Amino acid sequence: MRKFTKAAAMLCAAAMVIPSASVFAAEDGGASELTEVGTYPISEEPLEFTMFRTNMPNVEDFQTNDFTKYMEDLTNIKFTFEAVARDDRAEKLNMEFNTNTYPDVIMHYAPDAAKWGVEEGILIPLDDLIEANMPNYMEKMGQYLDQMRETDGHIYQLAGLNECYHCQYARKMWVNTKYLDEMGVDVPQTTQEFYDVCKKFVETYPDKIAIGGASSGWYVDFVAWLMGSFTLDSGEYGKLALTPDGEMVSAATTEEWREGLRYIKSLYDIGAIYDGNFTQDSEQLRTIMNQEDVPVLFVPFGTISDGIDSDSNNEVYRQYQCISPLEGPDGTRITPYFKYSGLETGSFSITDKCSNPAAVLRWVDYFFSEKGDISAQFGADEGKDWVWEPNDGSVGLNGEPAMYKISDDAQYSSEVQNHDWQDLVIRYAPAEYRLGAATDPDVDTGTSAGLEKLLYDATKEKQEPYGQNPENGDLDVLPDLKMTADESTELQTIQVEVKNYINSAKVAFITGTKSLDDDWDTYLKELDACGLQTMIDIYQAAYDRQFKAE
Repeated sequence: MRKFTKAAAMLCAAAMVIPSASVFAAEDGGASELTEVGTYPISEEPLEFTMFRTNMPNVEDFQTNDFTKYMEDLTNIKFTFEAVARDDRAEKLNMEFNTNTYPDVIMHYAPDAAKWGVEEGILIPLDDLIEANMPNYMEKMGQYLDQMRETDGHIYQLAGLNECYHCQYARKMWVNTKYLDEMGVDVPQTTQEFYDVCKKFVETYPDKIAIGGASSGWYVDFVAWLMGSFTLDSGEYGKLALTPDGEMVSAATTEEWREGLRYIKSLYDIGAIYDGNFTQDSEQLRTIMNQEDVPVLFVPFGTISDGIDSDSNNEVYRQYQCISPLEGPDGTRITPYFKYSGLETGSFSITDKCSNPAAVLRWVDYFFSEKGDISAQFGADEGKDWVWEPNDGSVGLNGEPAMYKISDDAQYSSEVQNHDWQDLVIRYAPAEYRLGAATDPDVDTGTSAGLEKLLYDATKEKQEPYGQNPENGDLDVLPDLKMTADESTELQTIQVEVKNYINSAKVAFITGTKSLDDDWDTYLKELDACGLQTMIDIYQAAYDRQFKAE
Protein backbone atom coordinates (compact mmCIF):
# COMPACT_ATOMS: atom_id res chain seq x y z
CA MET A 1 0.00 0.00 0.00
CA ARG A 2 1.28 3.48 -0.80
CA LYS A 3 1.91 5.79 2.11
CA PHE A 4 0.15 9.15 2.00
CA THR A 5 3.45 11.03 2.05
CA LYS A 6 4.23 9.59 -1.35
CA ALA A 7 1.42 11.69 -2.79
CA ALA A 8 3.49 14.86 -2.58
CA ALA A 9 6.21 13.45 -4.79
CA MET A 10 3.63 12.10 -7.23
CA LEU A 11 1.89 15.47 -7.35
CA CYS A 12 5.10 17.32 -8.12
CA ALA A 13 5.88 14.88 -10.91
CA ALA A 14 2.47 15.52 -12.45
CA ALA A 15 2.51 19.30 -12.01
CA MET A 16 3.60 20.05 -15.57
CA VAL A 17 0.45 18.47 -17.03
CA ILE A 18 -2.04 19.89 -14.53
CA PRO A 19 -3.68 23.27 -15.31
CA SER A 20 -2.13 26.24 -13.53
CA ALA A 21 -5.12 26.73 -11.20
CA SER A 22 -4.64 23.20 -9.92
CA VAL A 23 -0.93 23.78 -9.37
CA PHE A 24 -1.77 26.75 -7.18
CA ALA A 25 -4.30 24.69 -5.29
CA ALA A 26 -1.79 21.93 -4.66
CA GLU A 27 0.92 24.29 -3.43
CA ASP A 28 -1.05 26.63 -1.18
CA GLY A 29 -4.77 26.69 -1.90
CA GLY A 30 -5.16 30.04 -0.19
CA ALA A 31 -4.10 28.70 3.21
CA SER A 32 -1.95 31.76 3.91
CA GLU A 33 -5.09 33.91 4.12
CA LEU A 34 -6.76 31.78 6.77
CA THR A 35 -6.80 31.39 10.54
CA GLU A 36 -5.03 28.51 12.25
CA VAL A 37 -6.11 25.06 11.09
CA GLY A 38 -8.87 23.64 13.26
CA THR A 39 -10.07 27.02 14.58
CA TYR A 40 -13.16 29.07 13.76
CA PRO A 41 -13.92 31.27 12.01
CA ILE A 42 -11.88 29.88 9.14
CA SER A 43 -11.28 33.33 7.72
CA GLU A 44 -11.43 36.76 9.36
CA GLU A 45 -12.77 38.15 6.09
CA PRO A 46 -16.03 36.73 4.68
CA LEU A 47 -15.53 34.24 1.85
CA GLU A 48 -18.14 33.19 -0.71
CA PHE A 49 -18.30 30.14 -2.97
CA THR A 50 -20.81 28.32 -5.17
CA MET A 51 -21.89 24.72 -4.63
CA PHE A 52 -23.65 22.12 -6.78
CA ARG A 53 -25.53 19.68 -4.60
CA THR A 54 -28.36 17.17 -4.50
CA ASN A 55 -31.83 18.34 -3.59
CA MET A 56 -34.56 16.51 -1.72
CA PRO A 57 -38.25 17.35 -1.31
CA ASN A 58 -38.14 17.34 2.49
CA VAL A 59 -35.51 20.11 2.64
CA GLU A 60 -37.30 23.37 1.85
CA ASP A 61 -34.41 25.66 0.85
CA PHE A 62 -30.72 25.14 1.50
CA GLN A 63 -30.07 28.85 1.13
CA THR A 64 -32.28 29.79 4.07
CA ASN A 65 -31.86 26.58 6.08
CA ASP A 66 -31.07 26.91 9.80
CA PHE A 67 -28.00 24.70 9.50
CA THR A 68 -26.73 26.77 6.58
CA LYS A 69 -26.93 29.86 8.75
CA TYR A 70 -25.15 28.03 11.57
CA MET A 71 -22.25 27.11 9.26
CA GLU A 72 -22.01 30.66 7.93
CA ASP A 73 -21.80 32.05 11.47
CA LEU A 74 -19.27 29.41 12.56
CA THR A 75 -16.89 29.59 9.60
CA ASN A 76 -17.44 33.03 8.00
CA ILE A 77 -17.91 31.17 4.72
CA LYS A 78 -21.08 31.49 2.65
CA PHE A 79 -22.20 29.22 -0.17
CA THR A 80 -24.67 29.92 -2.93
CA PHE A 81 -26.34 26.60 -3.65
CA GLU A 82 -27.50 25.06 -6.89
CA ALA A 83 -29.69 22.19 -5.66
CA VAL A 84 -30.57 19.62 -8.33
CA ALA A 85 -32.84 16.58 -8.20
CA ARG A 86 -31.03 13.25 -7.85
CA ASP A 87 -32.09 11.97 -11.26
CA ASP A 88 -31.13 15.16 -13.10
CA ARG A 89 -27.75 15.90 -11.56
CA ALA A 90 -25.50 13.93 -13.92
CA GLU A 91 -26.91 15.52 -17.06
CA LYS A 92 -27.02 18.96 -15.47
CA LEU A 93 -23.45 18.94 -14.15
CA ASN A 94 -21.98 17.51 -17.35
CA MET A 95 -23.66 20.31 -19.26
CA GLU A 96 -22.12 22.85 -16.90
CA PHE A 97 -18.68 21.29 -17.33
CA ASN A 98 -19.04 21.42 -21.09
CA THR A 99 -20.23 25.04 -21.11
CA ASN A 100 -17.74 26.31 -18.51
CA THR A 101 -20.54 27.30 -16.13
CA TYR A 102 -19.67 24.90 -13.32
CA PRO A 103 -19.40 25.89 -9.62
CA ASP A 104 -16.56 26.01 -7.11
CA VAL A 105 -17.63 22.91 -5.19
CA ILE A 106 -19.68 19.73 -5.75
CA MET A 107 -21.15 17.88 -2.76
CA HIS A 108 -23.21 14.70 -2.34
CA TYR A 109 -22.59 13.69 -5.93
CA ALA A 110 -19.57 12.13 -7.63
CA PRO A 111 -18.77 13.50 -11.09
CA ASP A 112 -16.54 11.35 -13.27
CA ALA A 113 -13.12 11.99 -11.73
CA ALA A 114 -11.24 10.17 -14.49
CA LYS A 115 -12.69 12.48 -17.12
CA TRP A 116 -13.18 15.77 -15.29
CA GLY A 117 -10.19 15.42 -12.98
CA VAL A 118 -7.44 13.28 -14.51
CA GLU A 119 -8.14 14.18 -18.14
CA GLU A 120 -9.68 17.67 -18.12
CA GLY A 121 -8.18 19.14 -14.95
CA ILE A 122 -11.48 20.72 -13.89
CA LEU A 123 -11.53 18.80 -10.59
CA ILE A 124 -8.35 19.69 -8.76
CA PRO A 125 -6.07 17.15 -7.01
CA LEU A 126 -6.50 17.33 -3.25
CA ASP A 127 -3.61 15.19 -2.00
CA ASP A 128 -1.45 17.73 -0.13
CA LEU A 129 -4.37 20.01 0.65
CA ILE A 130 -6.10 17.28 2.64
CA GLU A 131 -3.08 16.64 4.82
CA ALA A 132 -2.50 20.35 5.42
CA ASN A 133 -6.07 21.46 6.10
CA MET A 134 -8.17 18.54 7.32
CA PRO A 135 -7.01 17.15 10.67
CA ASN A 136 -10.40 15.59 11.43
CA TYR A 137 -10.53 13.96 8.02
CA MET A 138 -6.99 12.59 8.32
CA GLU A 139 -7.82 11.09 11.71
CA LYS A 140 -11.13 9.55 10.65
CA MET A 141 -10.55 8.73 6.96
CA GLY A 142 -6.78 8.45 6.56
CA GLN A 143 -6.98 4.67 6.30
CA TYR A 144 -9.08 4.99 3.13
CA LEU A 145 -6.87 7.42 1.21
CA ASP A 146 -5.48 4.82 -1.17
CA GLN A 147 -8.99 3.73 -2.10
CA MET A 148 -9.74 7.31 -3.18
CA ARG A 149 -6.87 7.55 -5.67
CA GLU A 150 -7.60 7.61 -9.37
CA THR A 151 -5.45 5.75 -11.89
CA ASP A 152 -2.91 8.63 -11.99
CA GLY A 153 -2.34 8.27 -8.24
CA HIS A 154 -4.10 11.47 -7.19
CA ILE A 155 -7.18 12.14 -5.07
CA TYR A 156 -9.80 14.31 -6.72
CA GLN A 157 -12.76 13.60 -4.46
CA LEU A 158 -13.18 13.27 -0.73
CA ALA A 159 -14.86 10.14 0.53
CA GLY A 160 -17.51 9.98 3.19
CA LEU A 161 -18.32 7.04 5.44
CA ASN A 162 -21.93 6.09 6.05
CA GLU A 163 -22.06 2.56 7.40
CA CYS A 164 -25.82 2.46 7.44
CA TYR A 165 -26.89 -1.08 8.25
CA HIS A 166 -30.35 -0.85 6.74
CA CYS A 167 -28.94 0.97 3.67
CA GLN A 168 -26.67 -1.99 2.93
CA TYR A 169 -29.89 -3.96 2.48
CA ALA A 170 -31.92 -1.06 1.13
CA ARG A 171 -33.99 -2.94 -1.46
CA LYS A 172 -37.10 -3.46 0.64
CA MET A 173 -40.70 -4.34 -0.17
CA TRP A 174 -43.56 -3.34 2.12
CA VAL A 175 -47.04 -4.86 2.35
CA ASN A 176 -50.24 -3.40 3.72
CA THR A 177 -51.16 -5.94 6.39
CA LYS A 178 -54.66 -4.51 6.74
CA TYR A 179 -55.48 -5.86 3.29
CA LEU A 180 -53.87 -9.22 4.05
CA ASP A 181 -56.04 -9.52 7.15
CA GLU A 182 -59.17 -8.55 5.23
CA MET A 183 -58.41 -11.20 2.59
CA GLY A 184 -57.51 -13.80 5.20
CA VAL A 185 -54.05 -14.52 3.75
CA ASP A 186 -50.55 -14.63 5.20
CA VAL A 187 -47.48 -12.68 4.14
CA PRO A 188 -46.25 -14.50 1.01
CA GLN A 189 -42.95 -16.36 1.22
CA THR A 190 -42.65 -17.75 -2.33
CA THR A 191 -43.24 -16.42 -5.83
CA GLN A 192 -46.30 -18.66 -6.13
CA GLU A 193 -47.77 -17.37 -2.88
CA PHE A 194 -47.05 -13.78 -3.97
CA TYR A 195 -48.85 -14.42 -7.27
CA ASP A 196 -51.82 -15.93 -5.44
CA VAL A 197 -52.08 -12.99 -3.03
CA CYS A 198 -51.88 -10.47 -5.90
CA LYS A 199 -54.54 -12.34 -7.85
CA LYS A 200 -56.90 -12.38 -4.88
CA PHE A 201 -56.25 -8.69 -4.23
CA VAL A 202 -57.04 -7.76 -7.85
CA GLU A 203 -60.27 -9.75 -7.66
CA THR A 204 -61.22 -8.35 -4.24
CA TYR A 205 -60.21 -4.73 -4.86
CA PRO A 206 -60.39 -4.20 -8.63
CA ASP A 207 -59.91 -0.41 -8.33
CA LYS A 208 -56.70 -0.64 -6.28
CA ILE A 209 -53.04 -1.40 -7.09
CA ALA A 210 -51.55 -4.75 -6.10
CA ILE A 211 -47.92 -3.74 -6.84
CA GLY A 212 -46.75 -0.14 -6.82
CA GLY A 213 -43.38 1.28 -7.78
CA ALA A 214 -41.57 4.04 -9.64
CA SER A 215 -38.91 4.47 -12.29
CA SER A 216 -36.77 6.81 -10.20
CA GLY A 217 -36.16 7.30 -6.49
CA TRP A 218 -34.47 5.50 -3.61
CA TYR A 219 -35.05 1.76 -4.16
CA VAL A 220 -38.54 2.11 -5.61
CA ASP A 221 -38.08 -0.33 -8.53
CA PHE A 222 -40.48 -3.24 -8.04
CA VAL A 223 -38.84 -5.25 -10.85
CA ALA A 224 -35.46 -5.14 -9.13
CA TRP A 225 -37.00 -6.46 -5.91
CA LEU A 226 -38.83 -9.30 -7.64
CA MET A 227 -35.65 -10.29 -9.51
CA GLY A 228 -34.21 -11.43 -6.17
CA SER A 229 -36.21 -14.62 -6.59
CA PHE A 230 -34.26 -15.46 -9.75
CA THR A 231 -30.85 -13.76 -9.70
CA LEU A 232 -28.92 -10.81 -8.29
CA ASP A 233 -29.87 -7.41 -9.65
CA SER A 234 -26.80 -5.41 -8.66
CA GLY A 235 -28.30 -2.07 -9.63
CA GLU A 236 -25.20 -1.35 -11.74
CA TYR A 237 -25.24 -0.09 -15.31
CA GLY A 238 -25.78 -3.14 -17.48
CA LYS A 239 -26.74 -5.15 -14.37
CA LEU A 240 -23.07 -6.06 -14.06
CA ALA A 241 -22.04 -8.48 -11.32
CA LEU A 242 -19.12 -10.70 -10.38
CA THR A 243 -19.02 -14.47 -10.46
CA PRO A 244 -17.30 -16.22 -7.53
CA ASP A 245 -14.23 -16.50 -9.80
CA GLY A 246 -14.04 -12.73 -10.28
CA GLU A 247 -15.43 -12.70 -13.80
CA MET A 248 -17.63 -9.82 -14.90
CA VAL A 249 -21.06 -10.75 -16.28
CA SER A 250 -24.36 -9.05 -17.03
CA ALA A 251 -27.25 -10.63 -15.14
CA ALA A 252 -29.58 -9.11 -17.73
CA THR A 253 -28.37 -11.59 -20.37
CA THR A 254 -28.93 -14.75 -18.32
CA GLU A 255 -31.70 -17.31 -18.43
CA GLU A 256 -32.43 -16.46 -14.80
CA TRP A 257 -33.15 -12.88 -15.83
CA ARG A 258 -35.46 -14.07 -18.61
CA GLU A 259 -37.35 -16.32 -16.18
CA GLY A 260 -37.66 -13.41 -13.77
CA LEU A 261 -39.21 -11.28 -16.49
CA ARG A 262 -41.52 -14.16 -17.42
CA TYR A 263 -42.76 -14.34 -13.83
CA ILE A 264 -43.25 -10.57 -13.61
CA LYS A 265 -45.16 -10.67 -16.89
CA SER A 266 -47.51 -13.20 -15.32
CA LEU A 267 -48.24 -10.66 -12.60
CA TYR A 268 -48.82 -7.97 -15.20
CA ASP A 269 -51.19 -10.26 -17.11
CA ILE A 270 -53.51 -10.59 -14.12
CA GLY A 271 -53.60 -6.82 -13.63
CA ALA A 272 -51.39 -6.76 -10.53
CA ILE A 273 -48.88 -4.22 -11.86
CA TYR A 274 -49.80 -0.56 -12.23
CA ASP A 275 -48.66 0.80 -15.62
CA GLY A 276 -47.61 4.07 -14.00
CA ASN A 277 -44.82 2.20 -12.18
CA PHE A 278 -42.74 2.30 -15.37
CA THR A 279 -42.79 6.08 -15.77
CA GLN A 280 -43.65 7.85 -12.51
CA ASP A 281 -41.11 9.12 -10.02
CA SER A 282 -41.06 8.49 -6.28
CA GLU A 283 -42.95 11.71 -5.50
CA GLN A 284 -45.81 10.65 -7.73
CA LEU A 285 -45.80 7.26 -6.05
CA ARG A 286 -45.90 8.98 -2.68
CA THR A 287 -48.94 10.97 -3.79
CA ILE A 288 -50.74 7.75 -4.73
CA MET A 289 -49.80 6.14 -1.43
CA ASN A 290 -51.36 9.00 0.52
CA GLN A 291 -54.73 8.96 -1.15
CA GLU A 292 -57.60 8.58 1.26
CA ASP A 293 -58.45 5.05 0.17
CA VAL A 294 -54.83 3.77 0.47
CA PRO A 295 -54.80 2.05 -2.92
CA VAL A 296 -51.53 0.05 -2.82
CA LEU A 297 -50.90 -3.46 -1.42
CA PHE A 298 -47.18 -4.04 -2.11
CA VAL A 299 -44.79 -1.13 -2.52
CA PRO A 300 -40.96 -0.89 -2.68
CA PHE A 301 -39.23 1.84 -0.68
CA GLY A 302 -35.77 1.93 0.88
CA THR A 303 -37.67 3.19 3.92
CA ILE A 304 -41.44 3.30 4.25
CA SER A 305 -41.10 6.83 5.64
CA ASP A 306 -40.30 7.95 2.08
CA GLY A 307 -43.82 6.93 1.11
CA ILE A 308 -45.90 7.72 4.17
CA ASP A 309 -45.23 10.15 6.99
CA SER A 310 -45.44 8.53 10.40
CA ASP A 311 -46.84 11.66 12.07
CA SER A 312 -49.39 13.04 9.63
CA ASN A 313 -50.64 9.65 8.36
CA ASN A 314 -49.89 7.37 11.28
CA GLU A 315 -52.73 4.89 10.90
CA VAL A 316 -51.67 3.99 7.37
CA TYR A 317 -47.96 4.08 8.28
CA ARG A 318 -48.55 1.35 10.83
CA GLN A 319 -50.28 -0.87 8.30
CA TYR A 320 -47.14 -1.45 6.21
CA GLN A 321 -44.69 -4.19 7.12
CA CYS A 322 -41.38 -5.11 5.44
CA ILE A 323 -41.33 -8.59 3.91
CA SER A 324 -38.52 -11.00 3.06
CA PRO A 325 -37.47 -11.68 -0.52
CA LEU A 326 -39.55 -14.40 -2.13
CA GLU A 327 -38.27 -17.90 -2.68
CA GLY A 328 -38.18 -18.54 -6.42
CA PRO A 329 -39.00 -21.75 -8.30
CA ASP A 330 -35.44 -23.08 -7.95
CA GLY A 331 -34.99 -21.93 -4.35
CA THR A 332 -33.24 -18.62 -5.17
CA ARG A 333 -34.00 -16.04 -2.50
CA ILE A 334 -31.68 -13.03 -2.61
CA THR A 335 -31.76 -9.53 -1.25
CA PRO A 336 -28.69 -7.62 -2.45
CA TYR A 337 -26.12 -6.94 0.24
CA PHE A 338 -24.50 -3.69 -0.88
CA LYS A 339 -21.43 -4.34 1.20
CA TYR A 340 -19.30 -1.60 -0.34
CA SER A 341 -21.88 1.14 0.05
CA GLY A 342 -20.54 2.42 3.37
CA LEU A 343 -17.52 4.10 1.79
CA GLU A 344 -18.89 6.91 -0.37
CA THR A 345 -15.81 7.61 -2.47
CA GLY A 346 -17.05 10.64 -4.40
CA SER A 347 -18.81 12.83 -1.86
CA PHE A 348 -17.00 16.14 -2.32
CA SER A 349 -15.00 17.75 -5.15
CA ILE A 350 -13.41 21.16 -5.76
CA THR A 351 -13.08 22.66 -9.22
CA ASP A 352 -10.38 24.86 -10.69
CA LYS A 353 -12.72 27.86 -10.36
CA CYS A 354 -12.43 27.80 -6.58
CA SER A 355 -10.36 30.75 -5.38
CA ASN A 356 -9.49 29.24 -2.00
CA PRO A 357 -9.55 25.42 -1.87
CA ALA A 358 -7.89 25.36 1.54
CA ALA A 359 -10.77 27.33 3.07
CA VAL A 360 -13.31 25.02 1.49
CA LEU A 361 -11.54 21.92 2.83
CA ARG A 362 -11.40 23.40 6.32
CA TRP A 363 -15.12 24.12 6.02
CA VAL A 364 -15.94 20.52 5.09
CA ASP A 365 -13.57 19.18 7.76
CA TYR A 366 -16.18 20.25 10.31
CA PHE A 367 -18.41 17.40 9.18
CA PHE A 368 -15.74 14.96 10.37
CA SER A 369 -15.63 16.45 13.85
CA GLU A 370 -17.24 14.73 16.81
CA LYS A 371 -20.51 16.56 16.40
CA GLY A 372 -20.38 17.69 12.78
CA ASP A 373 -22.49 14.93 11.30
CA ILE A 374 -25.16 15.00 13.97
CA SER A 375 -25.57 18.77 13.57
CA ALA A 376 -26.01 18.50 9.80
CA GLN A 377 -28.49 15.65 10.20
CA PHE A 378 -30.68 16.91 13.01
CA GLY A 379 -29.82 20.57 13.62
CA ALA A 380 -26.97 22.36 15.37
CA ASP A 381 -28.76 23.35 18.58
CA GLU A 382 -27.05 21.09 21.12
CA GLY A 383 -29.31 20.40 24.05
CA LYS A 384 -32.43 21.08 22.03
CA ASP A 385 -31.95 19.04 18.86
CA TRP A 386 -29.74 16.40 20.46
CA VAL A 387 -27.66 15.54 23.52
CA TRP A 388 -24.19 14.04 23.25
CA GLU A 389 -23.34 11.21 25.65
CA PRO A 390 -26.64 11.26 27.56
CA ASN A 391 -26.25 10.20 31.18
CA ASP A 392 -29.74 8.80 31.58
CA GLY A 393 -28.86 5.16 30.98
CA SER A 394 -29.93 5.22 27.33
CA VAL A 395 -28.73 2.46 25.03
CA GLY A 396 -28.29 2.40 21.28
CA LEU A 397 -29.70 0.03 18.72
CA ASN A 398 -26.67 -2.17 19.37
CA GLY A 399 -27.46 -2.43 23.09
CA GLU A 400 -24.36 -0.44 24.07
CA PRO A 401 -24.46 2.84 26.04
CA ALA A 402 -25.88 5.50 23.73
CA MET A 403 -23.46 7.94 22.09
CA TYR A 404 -26.16 10.56 21.58
CA LYS A 405 -29.87 11.16 21.91
CA ILE A 406 -32.05 12.88 19.31
CA SER A 407 -34.99 14.93 20.58
CA ASP A 408 -38.47 13.94 19.45
CA ASP A 409 -38.85 17.17 17.48
CA ALA A 410 -35.63 16.59 15.53
CA GLN A 411 -36.32 13.03 14.39
CA TYR A 412 -36.12 12.31 10.66
CA SER A 413 -39.34 12.95 8.79
CA SER A 414 -40.36 12.99 5.15
CA GLU A 415 -42.33 16.17 5.82
CA VAL A 416 -40.84 19.40 4.46
CA GLN A 417 -38.61 21.22 6.96
CA ASN A 418 -35.91 23.90 6.85
CA HIS A 419 -33.95 23.19 10.00
CA ASP A 420 -31.24 20.76 8.85
CA TRP A 421 -29.72 19.10 5.78
CA GLN A 422 -30.77 15.49 6.46
CA ASP A 423 -28.54 13.06 4.49
CA LEU A 424 -27.68 15.51 1.72
CA VAL A 425 -24.11 16.15 2.79
CA ILE A 426 -20.77 14.40 3.01
CA ARG A 427 -21.08 12.16 6.05
CA TYR A 428 -18.90 10.53 8.66
CA ALA A 429 -21.16 7.93 10.20
CA PRO A 430 -19.35 4.68 11.07
CA ALA A 431 -21.43 1.71 12.17
CA GLU A 432 -20.90 2.29 15.89
CA TYR A 433 -22.16 5.86 15.50
CA ARG A 434 -25.20 4.89 13.41
CA LEU A 435 -26.10 2.19 15.92
CA GLY A 436 -25.25 4.41 18.90
CA ALA A 437 -28.34 6.62 18.72
CA ALA A 438 -30.32 6.36 21.95
CA THR A 439 -33.20 4.02 21.31
CA ASP A 440 -35.74 2.82 23.80
CA PRO A 441 -35.75 -0.99 23.38
CA ASP A 442 -39.53 -0.73 23.68
CA VAL A 443 -39.88 2.28 21.37
CA ASP A 444 -43.03 2.32 19.29
CA THR A 445 -41.78 1.50 15.78
CA GLY A 446 -44.94 3.02 14.37
CA THR A 447 -43.68 6.50 15.23
CA SER A 448 -40.94 8.71 13.83
CA ALA A 449 -38.88 8.10 16.97
CA GLY A 450 -38.94 4.38 16.19
CA LEU A 451 -37.93 4.59 12.52
CA GLU A 452 -34.31 3.50 12.97
CA LYS A 453 -35.38 0.53 15.08
CA LEU A 454 -38.07 -0.33 12.55
CA LEU A 455 -35.49 -0.40 9.75
CA TYR A 456 -32.89 -2.18 11.89
CA ASP A 457 -35.29 -4.93 12.94
CA ALA A 458 -36.68 -5.36 9.41
CA THR A 459 -33.18 -5.64 7.99
CA LYS A 460 -31.95 -8.05 10.64
CA GLU A 461 -34.97 -10.34 10.47
CA LYS A 462 -36.21 -10.09 6.89
CA GLN A 463 -33.15 -9.32 4.78
CA GLU A 464 -29.72 -10.09 6.20
CA PRO A 465 -30.38 -13.87 6.16
CA TYR A 466 -30.84 -13.64 2.37
CA GLY A 467 -27.87 -11.53 1.33
CA GLN A 468 -25.97 -12.94 -1.65
CA ASN A 469 -23.27 -15.50 -0.82
CA PRO A 470 -20.57 -16.02 -3.50
CA GLU A 471 -19.36 -19.08 -1.59
CA ASN A 472 -22.64 -20.69 -2.55
CA GLY A 473 -22.22 -19.68 -6.17
CA ASP A 474 -24.21 -16.43 -6.05
CA LEU A 475 -23.29 -13.44 -8.16
CA ASP A 476 -21.83 -10.55 -6.18
CA VAL A 477 -21.99 -6.74 -6.27
CA LEU A 478 -19.04 -4.74 -7.61
CA PRO A 479 -16.51 -2.88 -5.49
CA ASP A 480 -15.67 0.72 -6.40
CA LEU A 481 -13.57 0.55 -9.56
CA LYS A 482 -11.23 3.26 -10.81
CA MET A 483 -11.23 3.82 -14.55
CA THR A 484 -8.60 5.46 -16.71
CA ALA A 485 -9.61 8.64 -18.53
CA ASP A 486 -9.86 6.72 -21.82
CA GLU A 487 -12.00 4.01 -20.24
CA SER A 488 -14.23 6.58 -18.63
CA THR A 489 -14.71 8.44 -21.89
CA GLU A 490 -15.54 5.25 -23.76
CA LEU A 491 -18.03 4.19 -21.09
CA GLN A 492 -19.83 7.50 -20.97
CA THR A 493 -22.14 6.83 -23.91
CA ILE A 494 -22.16 3.03 -23.72
CA GLN A 495 -23.42 2.90 -20.13
CA VAL A 496 -26.37 5.15 -20.85
CA GLU A 497 -27.33 3.28 -24.03
CA VAL A 498 -27.07 -0.10 -22.33
CA LYS A 499 -29.05 1.05 -19.31
CA ASN A 500 -31.77 2.62 -21.42
CA TYR A 501 -32.07 -0.43 -23.66
CA ILE A 502 -32.30 -2.87 -20.74
CA ASN A 503 -34.97 -0.69 -19.13
CA SER A 504 -37.03 -0.28 -22.29
CA ALA A 505 -36.76 -3.99 -23.14
CA LYS A 506 -37.72 -4.90 -19.58
CA VAL A 507 -40.95 -2.93 -19.90
CA ALA A 508 -41.63 -4.38 -23.35
CA PHE A 509 -41.17 -7.96 -22.16
CA ILE A 510 -43.33 -7.43 -19.07
CA THR A 511 -46.16 -5.69 -20.91
CA GLY A 512 -46.04 -8.13 -23.83
CA THR A 513 -45.02 -5.83 -26.67
CA LYS A 514 -41.94 -8.06 -26.98
CA SER A 515 -41.98 -11.85 -26.63
CA LEU A 516 -39.62 -13.55 -24.20
CA ASP A 517 -39.56 -16.49 -26.61
CA ASP A 518 -39.50 -14.91 -30.05
CA ASP A 519 -37.56 -11.69 -29.30
CA TRP A 520 -34.99 -12.78 -26.70
CA ASP A 521 -32.17 -13.48 -29.17
CA THR A 522 -32.78 -10.12 -30.84
CA TYR A 523 -32.63 -8.47 -27.41
CA LEU A 524 -29.20 -10.03 -26.75
CA LYS A 525 -27.93 -8.90 -30.16
CA GLU A 526 -29.18 -5.37 -29.57
CA LEU A 527 -27.40 -5.28 -26.23
CA ASP A 528 -24.16 -6.21 -27.99
CA ALA A 529 -24.84 -3.49 -30.55
CA CYS A 530 -25.21 -0.99 -27.67
CA GLY A 531 -21.72 -1.99 -26.49
CA LEU A 532 -22.47 -4.28 -23.56
CA GLN A 533 -19.49 -6.55 -24.22
CA THR A 534 -17.16 -3.55 -24.47
CA MET A 535 -18.55 -2.33 -21.17
CA ILE A 536 -17.97 -5.73 -19.57
CA ASP A 537 -14.39 -5.82 -20.89
CA ILE A 538 -13.61 -2.35 -19.50
CA TYR A 539 -14.99 -3.19 -16.08
CA GLN A 540 -13.11 -6.49 -16.10
CA ALA A 541 -9.85 -4.72 -16.90
CA ALA A 542 -10.41 -2.25 -14.07
CA TYR A 543 -11.26 -5.04 -11.64
CA ASP A 544 -8.21 -7.07 -12.64
CA ARG A 545 -5.97 -4.02 -12.21
CA GLN A 546 -7.15 -3.42 -8.68
CA PHE A 547 -7.77 -6.91 -7.38
CA LYS A 548 -5.86 -9.41 -9.49
CA ALA A 549 -2.60 -7.58 -10.16
CA GLU A 550 0.39 -9.24 -8.57
